[in-house]
Amino acid sequence: MRFSQLALPPRAGLGLKPQHYAEILASAPDLGFFEIHAENYMGAGGPPHRYLTAIRERYPLSLHGVGLSIGGPRPLDRDHLARLRVLIDRYEPALFSEHLAWSTHDAGYLNDLLPLPYTGETLQTVCDHVDEVQEAVGRPLLLENPSTYLAFTESTWDEIDFLAEIARRTGCGLLLDVNNVQVACTNQARDAQDYIDRFPLSRVGEVHLGGHDVDADEAGRPLLIDSHDRPVDDPVWALYARAIARGGRRPTLIEWDNDVPGWTDLYAEALLADMVMTAAVQADALV
Repeated sequence: MRFSQLALPPRAGLGLKPQHYAEILASAPDLGFFEIHAENYMGAGGPPHRYLTAIRERYPLSLHGVGLSIGGPRPLDRDHLARLRVLIDRYEPALFSEHLAWSTHDAGYLNDLLPLPYTGETLQTVCDHVDEVQEAVGRPLLLENPSTYLAFTESTWDEIDFLAEIARRTGCGLLLDVNNVQVACTNQARDAQDYIDRFPLSRVGEVHLGGHDVDADEAGRPLLIDSHDRPVDDPVWALYARAIARGGRRPTLIEWDNDVPGWTDLYAEALLADMVMTAAVQADALV
């Protein structure tokens, strides 16, 4: 199964929130797409599906999963995969994405997306799981780079090489979360611009942008928290412009999942992303 970039329009989109359903349908905003968290729509019916059906008739859709635990050592949940397939068949999203993370344990699901060591063993596990997911849902997925706060001493692979190798072996695409790059590189004293420059942008089917909280660790060093509860900050916009200048326009999601603002403020973030994307492409053309 091979990844292809025939999916969403290369414009900004927004996460679909219930408090905005009515305003979206009434105002028909000029947006490239909407994205939903798959697990929020795994029920059989009710108002969420009625609104989503109406919005899907007007806009392309991207489906973002948070519950597969692709990086975990346990077998994938076959019932969860079956529910994903039903949702994908029902709404025919242009893209389906998941995280390079794990979130399950013997006790059940954990309320977090946890990092994994980059070793040959975990590489094989992730590749096997990606293959299984793609076979189950009948399409390639996009795998998202994580936001991390530490590095494992047992890691033997660089993160970008790890992601690129997964894509090579499985044919999946990648989702570049630029805020995750800023968070992880700041927390681990790495060069975020170098990360963007080395990332295999030809495999990227979608970009995510979001806000983060700024804190400090016990030694007073900057500590960024991937909070998705505020506007995108200037360093993330700069990294995004760098990625677009290098790789071209991409479908770009504004992630704002906590302390969600009113529709006008959220829509303004999407309009800004479209402006930054256009300016980055134009500036690169002049070089």
